[in-house]
Amino acid sequence: MGSRVEAAAGAGATGAGREAGGRVRGGGGFRPDIEGLRAVAIGLVLVYHAGVVELVPGGFVGVDVFFVISGFLITGLLIRELERDGRVSLGRFYARRAKRLLPAAGLVLVVTAALTWASVSVVQWRTFGGDIVGAALYVVNWVLAGRSVDYLAEGVGVSPVQHFWSLAVEEQFYIVWPLLLVLVAWWVRRRSGARLRPVMGVAIGLVIVPSLIWSVVMTASNPEAAFFVTPTRLWELGVGALVAIGATWWLRVPRLVAVVLGWAGLVAVIASGVFLSSAVAWPGYAAVWPVLGTAAVIVAGYTSGRAGAAGLLSWKPAVWVGGLSYSLYLWHWPLLVAAAGFWGELGGKRGLLVAGASFIPAYLSYRFVENPFRFAKPIAKSNRLALSMGANFSLAGVAAGLVLMLVVPQVGTNPQEGQAAGAAALRQGGSANQEEPPGSVQSLASIDWFTPQATVATSDNPESSEAGCSQNQTDPEPIVCEWGDPDGDLDVAVIGDSKVIQWQSAIEQIATDEGWHVSSYIKSACAFSTGMQAAKGEPYTSCAQWNERMLPLILEADPDVVIVSNRIDNALADPTDVDSRSEQVMQDALAERWTQLAEAGIPVVVMLDTISPGDISVYECVADNLDNLEACTFDREEGIERSAAPVQQAAADRVDGVRTIDMTEFICPEETCVPVIGNVLVYRQTSHITSTYARTLAPELADRLVPAVNEAVG
Repeated sequence: MGSRVEAAAGAGATGAGREAGGRVRGGGGFRPDIEGLRAVAIGLVLVYHAGVVELVPGGFVGVDVFFVISGFLITGLLIRELERDGRVSLGRFYARRAKRLLPAAGLVLVVTAALTWASVSVVQWRTFGGDIVGAALYVVNWVLAGRSVDYLAEGVGVSPVQHFWSLAVEEQFYIVWPLLLVLVAWWVRRRSGARLRPVMGVAIGLVIVPSLIWSVVMTASNPEAAFFVTPTRLWELGVGALVAIGATWWLRVPRLVAVVLGWAGLVAVIASGVFLSSAVAWPGYAAVWPVLGTAAVIVAGYTSGRAGAAGLLSWKPAVWVGGLSYSLYLWHWPLLVAAAGFWGELGGKRGLLVAGASFIPAYLSYRFVENPFRFAKPIAKSNRLALSMGANFSLAGVAAGLVLMLVVPQVGTNPQEGQAAGAAALRQGGSANQEEPPGSVQSLASIDWFTPQATVATSDNPESSEAGCSQNQTDPEPIVCEWGDPDGDLDVAVIGDSKVIQWQSAIEQIATDEGWHVSSYIKSACAFSTGMQAAKGEPYTSCAQWNERMLPLILEADPDVVIVSNRIDNALADPTDVDSRSEQVMQDALAERWTQLAEAGIPVVVMLDTISPGDISVYECVADNLDNLEACTFDREEGIERSAAPVQQAAADRVDGVRTIDMTEFICPEETCVPVIGNVLVYRQTSHITSTYARTLAPELADRLVPAVNEAVG
């Protein structure tokens, strides 16, 4: 799913609690230092997202700063209303949020849809259109959380609305938080002697503690999803809320103490941005530093005066940038993603230039969209009108996303898909493309249709992938699925990662014809070996745990034969150091595992890894180059070297009785590998072949696999 730079794209500001004229009211008075604190946070985010990671490797902490500020401002607004009026007008509260946040967000989503159409490959439109819909409905954080642990989604690029994840978290907070405070206030009114703020503080504490615990636990077990989901972030908003509840007490903090506290808090925030990095699992316990630092700055600002950090943060340029932070946040990320789509990798200088340029649309939308809707008298007088207006802007975002999804062209599908020959075009000296004369795969110009569509190739998966038969990258528990002939006399175990299960459509046909009963044990990006691998820049501990559980499971099942494959061609010489990757260590790990099976009397057949296109995303290239499919070819020998096949073959040569199956000649029959064979698209994702093409390879695979299995079982 990409780097922390991508995952942190939500480190933005929502402008929560900002009143007329860009004022922020906390504790009943104007707090320019909070606007300045926003400027610090958005500055960290802009520099980080611009690609200058070496300067602020922990720039993603900006999101934590904004969460605390939002929790403080919203809770302060609500608690003062409760104390003043004895009630909270939920209609007025939600109307304020709608007119403040939704017009600008709706505008940005519409523009983002247009930028995505213009700058991103057509194969991404449907996915990103769905993201835009999710962003408009403020649930995109859950969409991104699901994608972060979906191995089949690894080919998806960086979403142009990925930054909306933190807005989604805050909007979800805005929906439930007033209801919680109203419920607590109702309880207090019915208890004589109960005081609102202390009871409210206890209630908020009951939210903070379990959320923090859940954040620590989930970050350790599933950091990709933990980054996005709401429960792991509520405690940060809760800390800000707790600061708001204690406003009357902070007014009594001695000035000297406040001065020290404020500067310490500001240093903690900046130091978090400078010294933390993506190597730290986030949010988890490490997020305590910027969260408490932000809380300290806010608390100190009540009494520190100009000598404290509040004096620096109240500097007029900082206050101005802080007032613009919501708009800057909305605009900078789509512009960065679009620029990368147009120009490729931006790098630090270009990234900073684009991030700086985002001030222009940010100011224009602030001046001509946000403020006019916020201060329009008819909207200010009518909560219903404000809510309706906000809903319309959200619907505009939904519509923009749906349009982007609907305009995806039909790329390559033949109305009569059953006529696609696939690998049959290669049989008996045929050509790779059935409309070409035998013996030639060079002329791609005459191909006017193919299947599956390039825009949906990533969905052309084996049935087991869709049926939950592949374990994800976080859970070490083996999953077993059964297919083939349920009454078959020969028990076959298929073990490994997506590189073995990509053959399911072909193996299942063979199993049915030959009377094999097949059990599959698949884990995402995890080879069946004795070594430690790496995944997403970390030691792949759940894979090692899965392997520990798999060996006794297979030994107990005692299948007649095991079919294995994997895409990984290196393992870690040092299980704790991802930089110690070694092909030799991987070869040793595979050979050791296969030896264990052989010694237990279980023969092994290895499906050698499929040839790798390398940096070319074949299906995406095809979608974008329908008139020039030659642009999507690659060198055969280089593709073999990029795959795990050489390591697998070397390991197999070390273990007596291990047999290998090499299907390269049917995936790339000549020196140059082509994207379409027999009017079937060959590749769906990285170096995985489409299930459609695998199905057409069933006869060729049977010619090799059946004799190997029969020979292995004696």
